[in-house]
Amino acid sequence: MRDVAIIGVGQTPVGEHWESSLRSLATDAIHAALEDAGTDQVDALYVGNAFGATISSQSHLGALIADHAGLAGIEAWAVDAADASGGAALRAGYLAVASGAVDTAIVVGVEKSTDMLGSARVRARNTALDADYEAIHGATLTALAALLMRRYMEEYGVELSAFEGFSVNAHANGSKNANAMFRNTLKPGSFARSPMVAEPVGLFDSAPDADGAAAVVLTTAERAADLSPHPVRLSASAVATSRFALQDRQDMLFLSAASQSASLAYAQAGISPDDVNLFELHDAFTILAALSLEACGFAERGQGWRLAQEGAIGLDGRLPISTFGGLKSRGNPVGAAGVYQAVEACLQLRGEAGPNQVSGARTALIQSLGGLGSTAVTHVLQALV
Repeated sequence: MRDVAIIGVGQTPVGEHWESSLRSLATDAIHAALEDAGTDQVDALYVGNAFGATISSQSHLGALIADHAGLAGIEAWAVDAADASGGAALRAGYLAVASGAVDTAIVVGVEKSTDMLGSARVRARNTALDADYEAIHGATLTALAALLMRRYMEEYGVELSAFEGFSVNAHANGSKNANAMFRNTLKPGSFARSPMVAEPVGLFDSAPDADGAAAVVLTTAERAADLSPHPVRLSASAVATSRFALQDRQDMLFLSAASQSASLAYAQAGISPDDVNLFELHDAFTILAALSLEACGFAERGQGWRLAQEGAIGLDGRLPISTFGGLKSRGNPVGAAGVYQAVEACLQLRGEAGPNQVSGARTALIQSLGGLGSTAVTHVLQALV
């Protein structure tokens, strides 16, 4: 296996892009990444997207986007792993380059969530759940996250206000990110008073669905040194799955797929949790942030919320998370979220994060979750120079 590096990154602002299509958003991010990499030659394109078919009435995205981006003729196909689609596409690109099948690949994550409103969007998003045993009975991702959060609060004797620090941190970081959907800060106490979406999940507790696209250019680490002044090594890539539905899991308060994929990534990169300088996690709901910190070895069971309460997750904390606002403040472009994480981690490791910079960042962990942890994709990124 060959070592893999990221030599170019690109992104569009996250928000409601009524005037743009899936293909145009993806093309903007692709061209930005190619320009950053200083090349227009790639061998393959891998697309991360979750709801193109159900929300935008568009599948077959690989060939469509390659054509629109001026890359027609190359290998191109899409990857679907629900909310983890972007991370899975990055995994596909990593494997292609590492195996020697291609020398240079571009990975783009793209989503258009705002083409539908209200209940229609909920129905479209429900295709990521079990159609026979969850969605058909009226379950939604938010409702299931609420059940998970309620169980955590009961099991560990935690009040709702204990989760506030995650959202406060995300918005504090997102307020400095020009590409974030919501750049407002949250006042202490506003979290628990926010309108309920599915009790105890409130408006300030869940990430907003959004439109956006992000892209990265991958090549071998050997070639990267000659092509880029600031390459970032993709040191590890791992995927794991768990029982699909919450009710079928032996322990619903432990994200086994997140833990397994993180452990595989740590071993592949030859690091431990203590070596991680920042963690871009899947904070679609604050309960997932707490559970991810526990599953990935940064907190004991039932104690993940304490890192937020104690200020450990801020830009100057011992484990910065959601450094550009995360899904909560930057916005959740669903199938593109995992690639946004990769772009943001690269900017940190290149020292180009501006006011969001984590001092001395050398190793970043990024993780995408499909559903409520049914799929987990974890990558380790490290500065090469």
